[in-house]
Amino acid sequence: MTDALTVRLALPRADFILDVDLRLPASGITVLFGRSGSGKTSILRSVAGLEKGSAARIVVGGEVWQDDAMGVFLPTHRRALGYVFQEASLFAHLDVQGNLDYGRRRTRAPGAQQRLGEVVELLGIGHLLGRKAGQLSGGERQRVAIARALATMPRLLLLDEPLAALDAARRQDILPWLEKLHAELKLPMLYVTHSADELARLADHVVVLEQGRVKAAGPVDAVLAAIDAPAVVGDEAGALVHGVIAERSEQWHLARVDFDHGSFWLRDGGLALGTPVRLRVLARDVSLANREPLGTSIQNHFACVVESIAADTHPSQVLVRVSCGRTALVGRITRRALAELGLEAGSPAWVQVKSVALLS
Repeated sequence: MTDALTVRLALPRADFILDVDLRLPASGITVLFGRSGSGKTSILRSVAGLEKGSAARIVVGGEVWQDDAMGVFLPTHRRALGYVFQEASLFAHLDVQGNLDYGRRRTRAPGAQQRLGEVVELLGIGHLLGRKAGQLSGGERQRVAIARALATMPRLLLLDEPLAALDAARRQDILPWLEKLHAELKLPMLYVTHSADELARLADHVVVLEQGRVKAAGPVDAVLAAIDAPAVVGDEAGALVHGVIAERSEQWHLARVDFDHGSFWLRDGGLALGTPVRLRVLARDVSLANREPLGTSIQNHFACVVESIAADTHPSQVLVRVSCGRTALVGRITRRALAELGLEAGSPAWVQVKSVALLS
């Protein structure tokens, strides 16, 4: 992994000391995930130069933004970053074009005007350019705020819970635009959220924070499928599967998604054959058997191998991680079922998936 971002800092908070030492990827979205008050936004503000930790070193793409040992601290206006807050914070007296031009004028980089045009098209806001900020919906305001941040031609985009102020319907409106940015921009992004849904849909890499310390970090697939110290607990626990649309059945209105160990059948959403997709399989929707299921309505089942077993949040239940080829899935079953099936690490098992969510 080529590092785009080094973040090492210590920062006193009310109830703990935020103490992190991170090496993050050069592209894609890194999600800072954890409960409210775990230190996520403090990291973002420190990267932006809005807070100053001690013993800190922040390096972006080889450029040192802060190094306490060397006496280096670049102020925020000299850091090539874009920052998107929970609230869009647009200038009410300007229309959308005026807000975007304000962002563009913050950079002297060549090609800024061309980049702004590309961003307007990418985020689908061309028809909004003449509107005042007060005439925009919440989702439209956030798209404009993201475009304004990108108009500065940053080397790093920071997003601090950009969907937190939106209702559920507006969040669903804007998520596809964030996925489009994710797919088409090579710009590294740091994204703060405590939403497991946003984590599963958007992240390439994840850093899980708890009381100012890194609880887990790595590729999102590996972190979500870990059960020894799960990043997500309760009904949101589960795993990600990457696949491709391989078949569409007009008769049954279903689509077949192939992955490295088999196929899932799910509701056809109209995606073209060959489209790469990300699926979320929740632990509560996974059951296990010690022989191939027959005569069942559950159509998605695979022969896998038990990798590990860990205690769940309630003493009656366990989490079971299974390997299905190179893909890991997680199931939640009772301890009684575990004993009756005789499952242990290394046991063959049939996995039945009752439901799967198509994320992107």
